[in-house]
Amino acid sequence: MMWGITGTPGTGKSSVAGELAARGYPTLHLSETTGAYTIEEDPARQTTIIDEEQWVAGFSPFEGFVEGHLAHLLPCDRVVVLRCRPDVLARRLGKRHYPEAKIRENLEAEALDVILIETIEEHPPDHVLELDSTYRSVSEIADRIVDFIHEKIPPSHGTIDWSEFLEHLV
Repeated sequence: MMWGITGTPGTGKSSVAGELAARGYPTLHLSETTGAYTIEEDPARQTTIIDEEQWVAGFSPFEGFVEGHLAHLLPCDRVVVLRCRPDVLARRLGKRHYPEAKIRENLEAEALDVILIETIEEHPPDHVLELDSTYRSVSEIADRIVDFIHEKIPPSHGTIDWSEFLEHLV
């Protein structure tokens, strides 16, 4: 079984994957798999552009958790979408020294549910769990994810609404 952990940058994916790895679950940081699919570097946005279709086509199945903001594009058995309230997300991304334009782009994506929508377009809704990571500990998030993959908690999505933050981004 392959389980995805996805979300906007700064929502806690890597931290949660680290916690799951510490608990003995195999984990793969997807950023380690994209190098051969690089199309270009975007220095202004401090990001790498990859050929997503080729990356998905060339991806070898993995038993365990795959973590990254593109995990939802893979044929995962279950997908967890981590979410974070945009004002808190802005502080997290600021601590990473992201440029203002990159912070704004990610805040807009979070407020507009971009990753969640893409996930629902790729996966059956009953395979998706949306989790608010704003004030949950890494351990608590990992507990919920483990419960989800073992079907102890039901799938859920569409209950988080950050649209009120859009007016602050204009």
